[in-house]
Amino acid sequence: MEINHITYSYDHKVNHLDDVSGKIDVGKVTTIIGPNGCGKSTLLGIMANNYVPLKGQIVMDGKSLITVKSKELAKKISVVHQHNSAPADMTVERLTSYGRLPYKSMFSSNKTTDKEVVEWAMEQTNLIDKRNKPINTLSGGERQRVWIAMTLAQQTPFLFLDEPTTYLDIYYQYEILELVKRLNKDQGLTIVMVLHDINQAIRYSDTIIVMKNGKIVTQGKPKEVITKSIIKKIYGVDVSVKEDEQAGLFTIPIGI
Repeated sequence: MEINHITYSYDHKVNHLDDVSGKIDVGKVTTIIGPNGCGKSTLLGIMANNYVPLKGQIVMDGKSLITVKSKELAKKISVVHQHNSAPADMTVERLTSYGRLPYKSMFSSNKTTDKEVVEWAMEQTNLIDKRNKPINTLSGGERQRVWIAMTLAQQTPFLFLDEPTTYLDIYYQYEILELVKRLNKDQGLTIVMVLHDINQAIRYSDTIIVMKNGKIVTQGKPKEVITKSIIKKIYGVDVSVKEDEQAGLFTIPIGI
């Protein structure tokens, strides 16, 4: 997937993305980081074809996304949004099954395949024993896994996650990120996610895109882009960047 000179504005007065270009490597985990309001979620929304850029294009499989029909795009890209909602009494299995909607039509539906895929999606997210539970009875981490299960039922090669660990305590944050890592490794999914935590981005990403003020400042492997100078430039914070055998590369804030 290529990001080619994207410019976007919500109000046609200020460019919230300004001539942004980059690349998403197939089969890898790419994480977008940067300060609040820098354009992380907006860029992810453009890549999911939720917004139409003023200039530029997103190219996937040699085609501009805006030329791809919505139903076909739903078979290519699935998205877990930052804020998700569903009726409180909806069960885990029912919500997961909504991921099969792109494969249904007025005239035909392979119910056997749909059932098998939904079962597989719940297995991948460790939700089999929760299948009949209403989502309002689940913990925050469990609910997030249900939304991921629904996207897995779409059977797309690309999975986008917008701040998937927001509002979760540290246990569930790492539970979700370990799931993301496993889906990438075992299922070969190309994953793009927006994260706030720099150390989580380092640990779970093949590539990190660093943004500020609607622009991509740098993109590369964690060791290449997570440096004292870049963190100071982007966040205005002094950090110590360390590495050891157990924790790998990590940052420690020192001061402003």
